[in-house]
Amino acid sequence: MADAAGPAFFSIDDPDDPRIEAYRDVRERDLVGRQNSFIAEGVVVLRVLLTRSRFKPVSLLVAENRVDAVRALVEETGSTCPVYVASRPVMDRIAGFPIHRGLLGHGVRDPLPDWRDLLPPRDESALVVVAIGLANHDNVGGIFRNAAAFGADAVLLDATSCDPLYRKAIRVSVGGSLLVPFARFDDAEALSAGLEAAELTCLGLATDGTTTLAARPRLRRVAVFLGAEGPGLPASVLERLQTVRIPIAAGFDSLNVATTSGIVLHHFSKEE
Repeated sequence: MADAAGPAFFSIDDPDDPRIEAYRDVRERDLVGRQNSFIAEGVVVLRVLLTRSRFKPVSLLVAENRVDAVRALVEETGSTCPVYVASRPVMDRIAGFPIHRGLLGHGVRDPLPDWRDLLPPRDESALVVVAIGLANHDNVGGIFRNAAAFGADAVLLDATSCDPLYRKAIRVSVGGSLLVPFARFDDAEALSAGLEAAELTCLGLATDGTTTLAARPRLRRVAVFLGAEGPGLPASVLERLQTVRIPIAAGFDSLNVATTSGIVLHHFSKEE
C-alpha cells in the first residue's frame, strides 16, 4: 500500500524487499549486463526517462531527502510508475555503494533494431554516427549527448563498443542514449557498403585525413565514422571511406573522440 507520501510512493525499509530487486547490487549487475533492462540516475536523466525516452520506465527508487523533488517530477510528467522511497542507509545497502544523487530509475530495453531500419528514406536528409572500438563509457555517453544535441538520426556501434544503456553512459549522455536510436553491426566494411547503397556519404575521422572538416560542405546524407582514441579507425575500414581531419595545434596528439563527434556533428547538423 502507498504510504503518506502519496498514492504512487511506497516506503522501503528492508534492502531485501523483492519490489526493489532490480536496484540491488547496481555496479556488479551493470558489469555483467542487465539483459532486458537498465538503471538510470539523476533528476535530468529521470525526466528524460519519464517523458521522452524510447524505453519504458518501470519504477523509481529515491532517497528520503529527494522525495519532494521526485514528487514534483512525477506531477510534472504525469508518470504512473511506482516510486520506492528508502532512507539513505537502506538505499546504499540496496545499491551496494553510496548513491550520492539519491535518484535511480529502472527501465526496460526494447530489442535492438536492424541498423537498416534506422536510416531515413532516401528522399530525406540523414545524419548517422558510426562507432568502432569505443570501449570507454564516458566517450560513448558523450557521443550520444552530442548526437541528441545535433539531431543525429542514429548511432551504429560495432560489437566491441560499450553499451549505451550502461548506467554511466546514460548519465554522461544526460539522457541522450535514451533518445537517439541505436543498433549494432558485425562487419564495418559491409556496413559502409550498405550505407553507401542507401546514398549516404561515409566519412572517416583520421588525424591524417585527406581533407579538413572545414573544407567539406554540409552534406544532405552523411555517416560519420569514429574510432577509438589512439588506434583510430581500422585501416581496412579507412580504405573504404573518404577521410577528414580536424586540424589542431602542432605537437599535440589528438582530440578526445567525444569532442570530435561534437565538432563534426555540429558541422553537418540538420538544425539551422
